[in-house]
Amino acid sequence: MNKEELLTEYEKTFGEKGQDVFFSPGRINVIGEHTDYNGGHVFPAAISLGVYGVYGPREDKKVRLFSGNVDGDIVEFDIDDTTVEKDDRFWANYFKGMITYLREKYDNINHGFNLYIKANLPSGSGLSSSAAIEMLMGIILKDEFNLDVDRIALAKMGQRTENEFVGLNSGIMDQFACIMGKKDSAIFLDCNTLKYEYMPLALGEYEIIIMATNKPHTLADSAYNDRVRECHDAVKKLQQKLDIKALGELDNDTFDEYSYLIDNETELKRARHAVSENQRTLRATKAMKDGDLEKLGRLINASHVSLHYDYEVTGKELDTLAEASWKQPGVLGARMIGGGFGGSAIAIVKKSEAENFKKHVGDIYRDKIGYDASFYDAEIVDGTKRI
Repeated sequence: MNKEELLTEYEKTFGEKGQDVFFSPGRINVIGEHTDYNGGHVFPAAISLGVYGVYGPREDKKVRLFSGNVDGDIVEFDIDDTTVEKDDRFWANYFKGMITYLREKYDNINHGFNLYIKANLPSGSGLSSSAAIEMLMGIILKDEFNLDVDRIALAKMGQRTENEFVGLNSGIMDQFACIMGKKDSAIFLDCNTLKYEYMPLALGEYEIIIMATNKPHTLADSAYNDRVRECHDAVKKLQQKLDIKALGELDNDTFDEYSYLIDNETELKRARHAVSENQRTLRATKAMKDGDLEKLGRLINASHVSLHYDYEVTGKELDTLAEASWKQPGVLGARMIGGGFGGSAIAIVKKSEAENFKKHVGDIYRDKIGYDASFYDAEIVDGTKRI
């Protein structure tokens, strides 16, 4: 999507010239799924698919939003309106929450604006379009109103928008990856302390391929919040004997010794995934540093197995993509990414096998599921910015 096309679309929509163009990336996560809200580690990267925004200031207090991806009218509200939007206007809440929380801190956000947005993230892909939108709004307001706010604070505000405004009890990984991304690098992030390290995604003769199930999913309507609650309930039971605040503080051996405290089979499985996935993420990032890509691939496969059996968030579509990928030549590893219940998976594939891989996995998926998956080559890019 080029800048001139976006400016033209803005002008057609609002009848005036746009002032600035911004881009906010989606994200993939190499490993570390459902660990962020459990105080564990993650290993995400920002990708070249994302959300564009064209901004134009207004002299009044109105905010007018238009999405080039949604069949609908301009969504309009006053800048001091903090009510949650419903139904077909629900997507505006990701903008509205960020405006609301930034205006609590900065009283110089004192006029409205027009904003045209267009995404090239596949719909319902699980590549974090909501976090991309929140960070887009955050950087636009930071730049246009000269706010003294850093990027990590904006990521926290995006998580607050999800948790308190939208009602999804998610962790901070998505927002952090979207706004803190670095070209050709993944972010090794401790979600408990927010300490982070950039690590080059040095895959040599391999590349990451994104596989979208094309099954729409909405995490807020799924069992996502149930998983959060089940993990928190497991922590409470472990706290009878252990001085911990989150499952990410435990290694596999300690969890094994104290697992008898969790007297509920479902909670035991959820907690076992959170602990083991955090440990896999630590081992996987060490394997990356050591250049042991085969070990990285095996750990990625193990992540999917744990998400299937212990966390139960994969489903037929994601399982089909992962299991078909494992059988293809030149594949180091594959797993679902994101919240689950649809969305996307990734595979690390030898570049020379990439086209055959897409064809064969695509054929298996269509035969088993009844419609096509989509395949994307992942380019790793910088975080949210003006372009």
